[in-house]
Amino acid sequence: MKLLIIYHSGFGHTQVVAEHIRLGASRVLPDVHLLTTKEAMEQPQLLLEADTLVFGSPTYFGNVSAEFKQFMESTGSAWSRQLWKNKLAAGFTNSSSVNGDKLATLISLSLFAAQHSMLWISLGMMPQYDEKGRQLPEHNGMASYLGLMTLSDNSHLEFHPPADLLSAELFGMRIAEITLQVKSKEAVQPVNTLEHQHNY
Repeated sequence: MKLLIIYHSGFGHTQVVAEHIRLGASRVLPDVHLLTTKEAMEQPQLLLEADTLVFGSPTYFGNVSAEFKQFMESTGSAWSRQLWKNKLAAGFTNSSSVNGDKLATLISLSLFAAQHSMLWISLGMMPQYDEKGRQLPEHNGMASYLGLMTLSDNSHLEFHPPADLLSAELFGMRIAEITLQVKSKEAVQPVNTLEHQHNY
C-alpha cells in the first residue's frame, strides 16, 4: 500500500508538518513518500499508483497557495476520467496566525478530493481540556476536525504550540491505519461497480 503526501511550502513550515505526518504514517506503512506540488505535476503516474493522497498547503489570504492551486488545476485529466475515484484523501494547512481562515483552506482541499470522488479522512483527534474546561495547547491545539491545522512562527521554524507537530504524527498514523484497514478489505472483497451502480 502506498501513501503520498503532496504539499507546497512557501517558507518551509508546511514541509516540516508534511515530514511529521510522514513520520507518523511510516510507523504503520512502509511505503510513504513526500512530493512537492511541482514533483507531483511532473510525475502524475505516482499519484495513480497510490492508495492515499494527503494534501498540504499553507493558508495564504484565506485559501490554498497559488502553487497548490496550480497543482489542483493540473489534475483536470484525472478528474474527467475519475482516475482517483475511491482513493483515500486527507488534508492539512499551516499559517502564522491562530485562525487565519485555515478552515477555508481545508474546505478547498476536501472539495478538491470530493470532485475526484475520493474518500476523506478527518482528523479524528479531540482537543484537550483542563479541569476548568480550558483548552490545553496540545493534541489538536487548533481544535480542528476536518483536517490538521498548525500554527508556526513567522520568521523561524517554530510551532506554537509545539504539540502541533505531535498532532501531525498522530494524524499520519491515523491516515495510515485507515488506509491499511480500508484497502485491505478492498483487496479481499473488491467492489464490482457495474453490479452496484443501479443501487443508488
